[in-house]
Amino acid sequence: MSVVLILFGIIILALGVIQIRKPAWGWRANEGWKVEGESEPSEAYLVLAEIGGILIVVMGAFLILVGIFKLFY
Repeated sequence: MSVVLILFGIIILALGVIQIRKPAWGWRANEGWKVEGESEPSEAYLVLAEIGGILIVVMGAFLILVGIFKLFY
């Protein structure tokens, strides 16, 4: 179980880092298809995506720490 938590934490952490570095990467799949023609995400969307990425990184790190803790204790 602890190895699964660590692996899941690593995946979540990687997705969070991608979300922080490129906050618009998921915009087209989530919101962009709703708009006709060319459109870009707003600044508010980008800021909220970065904040979400930070929260995802924290959650991934927490899962990794819990997995390591369960592995040794």
